[in-house]
Amino acid sequence: MDIFQIVLTLIIFVLLIIPTGKYIYKVINNKRSFVDPVMDKVDNLIYKLTGITKEEMTWKQYAATFIVSNMVMTLMAYVVLRIQGVHLLNPNGNKAMDASLIFNTIFSFMTNTNLQHYGGEWGLSYLSQMIVITFFMFTSGASGVAVAAAFIRGITGKTKMIGNFFVDLVRVTTRVLIPFSIIVTILLMGQGVPQTFAPNKVITTLEGTKQVIGLGPVASFEAIKHLGTNGGGFFGSNSSHPFENPTPFSNLIEMLSMMLIPGAIVYCFGLMVKKKKQGWAIFAAMSILFVLSLVVCLHSEKAGNPAIANLNLSQAMGNMEGKEIRFGLPGSTLFTTVTTAFTTGSVNNMHDSLTPLGGMVPLWQMMLNVVFGGEGVGFMNMIMYAILTVFLCGLMVGRTPEFLGKKIEAKEIKLISLAILIHPFIILVPSSIAVLTKQGLAGITNSGFHGLTQVLYEFTSSAANNGSGFEGLADNTMFWNISTGIVMYAGRFFAMVILLAVAGSLAAKKSVAESNSTFRTDNTTFTIILVFIVLIIGALTFMPAIVLGPIAEHLMQ
Repeated sequence: MDIFQIVLTLIIFVLLIIPTGKYIYKVINNKRSFVDPVMDKVDNLIYKLTGITKEEMTWKQYAATFIVSNMVMTLMAYVVLRIQGVHLLNPNGNKAMDASLIFNTIFSFMTNTNLQHYGGEWGLSYLSQMIVITFFMFTSGASGVAVAAAFIRGITGKTKMIGNFFVDLVRVTTRVLIPFSIIVTILLMGQGVPQTFAPNKVITTLEGTKQVIGLGPVASFEAIKHLGTNGGGFFGSNSSHPFENPTPFSNLIEMLSMMLIPGAIVYCFGLMVKKKKQGWAIFAAMSILFVLSLVVCLHSEKAGNPAIANLNLSQAMGNMEGKEIRFGLPGSTLFTTVTTAFTTGSVNNMHDSLTPLGGMVPLWQMMLNVVFGGEGVGFMNMIMYAILTVFLCGLMVGRTPEFLGKKIEAKEIKLISLAILIHPFIILVPSSIAVLTKQGLAGITNSGFHGLTQVLYEFTSSAANNGSGFEGLADNTMFWNISTGIVMYAGRFFAMVILLAVAGSLAAKKSVAESNSTFRTDNTTFTIILVFIVLIIGALTFMPAIVLGPIAEHLMQ
């Protein structure tokens, strides 16, 4: 039964990405679709009111527009959070955030990370939840898809122009994220997720004590939280909270929502390069890495906790610490693997309570940051590895290093090498600083190997723009708020700008005809080699840290 639940979810996922990928292909390439009669009017009104022109941009213009527009939105969000205590839709009287927490929160949601150092139901007013948090959930998700679209145009195009960021942002928002979110919102409301502006309720429990029940516009928040691969919780306990995720069916809806757009982008890529086999080859590589991670996580959690086994206590259900009975072990482990593979960050169980090897899986997936990933980013990272694979294999077998009809030369490899190195740098260096400073050590609540894993997880989640937490770290301090905020910004913008530069470089090159010496990138051989390249580079980069964390903890049990 456990396997059936997992397999059924994955089958539905594959079936959904095909029509969704076709639809996204039409949206980002300005092709005619059934929504055009209505949405053309909406989009044209937005263009008119904001003064947006449809002129094509070079990669430098596209990257600059992407960064500047996000920073403008950041300043607007700062003002709203700073005066939160006095604005409307604040029935619970929430006060303004601390300055360092505002810094962390804004950078977190602006970068599609959604790491939370605050409790959602107590830290924000309803207005802040909507016009800051939910707003960023739409714009950051749409920005990721837009940049991915520009990236694909660049590596496959024949001119230096890669699209218009504002047009891409508007079309993805109005034609993909908003309508999809409405559908998911209705489905979640049908499962009992609240959607209200009523204040929190104070009730009397059976024991005679008072308890505050948090409410709010939760269903709409949850919809874009998952569709935009955002992950922040309306409530502090995220998708383990019964108002965010009340039933096994809502659990399925949320997982599929996380998986839908990142998976569809890979299929869309196959359509854009006019070679579906190429898209499926990349999809297969991501799927292999995903399934391997899922198997390890499920096996580790089913094996249970050795400390409890030594007490001769039954663990027939596996390691259920920190998990919800309504989801069980398969629903929890699949959610754990999905949320870190698709870099969403939503959690329906506490990752701090996973077994050491079970906890290693989400950590490892975020370190790789290529297993589907968030809105477009994981796909771009995997294409980066695909280009590197072509180059390495071409050197080894004497074939021309070409990818999608473009020659791969020193400039592209230098940029890709820089992008690969940035990710471990912004994880391992801050982690080292945290364990060497009093401010960093003050946040660690577990001694030994598990404490190191907490630190690694926090910075890995920030660098991968995932946002899930090990939830054993006392992180709402000046040190953790500022350090993770910087890492989130670097993890989002450095890599994306570098990959846009790669796309711009390839866009400027002439296409070359495929010949007998061209290394094929749309077959099983390439897929397998790509998987091994990702694993080898990931192991060489992160294995020492993982050995000192979860693996050492596992061996000491």
